[in-house]
Amino acid sequence: MSDLSIVSVETTVLDVPLVRPHKFATTSMDAQPLLLVGITTGGGVTGYGEGVVPGGPWWGGESVETMQALIERYMVPVLLGRRVDEITAVMADIERVVAGARFAKAAVDIAMHDAWARCLNVPVHTLLGGAFRTSVDVTWALGSAPVEEIIAEARDKLENRKHFSFKLKMGALDPATDTERVLRVTEALAGQAGVRVDVNARWDRLTALRYLPWLADGGVQLIEQPTPGEQLEVLAELNALLPIPVMADESVHTPHDALEVARRGAADVIAVKTTKCGGLRRSREIVAVARAAGLACHGATSIEGPVGTAASIHFACAEPGIDFGTELFGPLLFSEELLQQPLHYSDGQVHLPTGPGLGVELNMDAVKRWTRN
Repeated sequence: MSDLSIVSVETTVLDVPLVRPHKFATTSMDAQPLLLVGITTGGGVTGYGEGVVPGGPWWGGESVETMQALIERYMVPVLLGRRVDEITAVMADIERVVAGARFAKAAVDIAMHDAWARCLNVPVHTLLGGAFRTSVDVTWALGSAPVEEIIAEARDKLENRKHFSFKLKMGALDPATDTERVLRVTEALAGQAGVRVDVNARWDRLTALRYLPWLADGGVQLIEQPTPGEQLEVLAELNALLPIPVMADESVHTPHDALEVARRGAADVIAVKTTKCGGLRRSREIVAVARAAGLACHGATSIEGPVGTAASIHFACAEPGIDFGTELFGPLLFSEELLQQPLHYSDGQVHLPTGPGLGVELNMDAVKRWTRN
């Protein structure tokens, strides 16, 4: 085993174009900014993590710019000279100098896992207890095009056996118009595929009480975060009202958040993003709380690139608590392949990469092409 001490940390901002615009409740993007974090050991091994948020700071308050500044100015001094297998101690020390900033911390956490596993010549899932499955289901997020184009996109995915469940974003349009749009899609796909919706916490209580029952009656299979994340009492009221599962996303960033959701009966499913949770270690703690409370967990996405997605695949394949599928489709939205060998998607699933570390190798020509400035 080579020298495990950290001798350098490098951050690189990329702006990678997407194959089509991806719309959220309050914004849309046609390129995804990524922060690559490379941690190099004294033995010459480099591990990579990825700092990424879904569409910018509107969601979690972080951006690639804030992540880069926090990592370079405050986290690198903690990292240098430490060992990549000291993840628990290093992240605890980082916690003392940087509050919050979970997306930035996730990039560091994953880079350390990748470097440590490469030093040991084992896959990252070995550090998580080993994989008990080699692939996970992937739900596809449909675009913001006219309804006819959305339905055509979904049918194309079905016919080519790429995806068998779909998610639609809501919250950007008038609620009545938005609901009618979703119900048209649900009706068109009835008996062929499952449809779920994500309101991105943009409806108030009265709006949710009025329109969510229509969505449930119309065949929508799951409602994700209809109301503001901090309003757990409202989420609990809606969860008790609806005959379909409610999934908490913006409401859960920490293990304590998961505990509060469980205590209040605010959701049936928790969306676990390794990014928003602060990395692999903290994600495991959240899943443990959910499992103890009998809640399901979904492997959610921040539209990560291939490095972040590979980390989430290793996590989902090593964690039995990720039992409500995933939406780890991020790299499929990118118009540029950043890996030497792409991640393998087929039959509605994404497959666990093989090889040491995260099992992926960056195409440095592509990285250079999309590096900012």
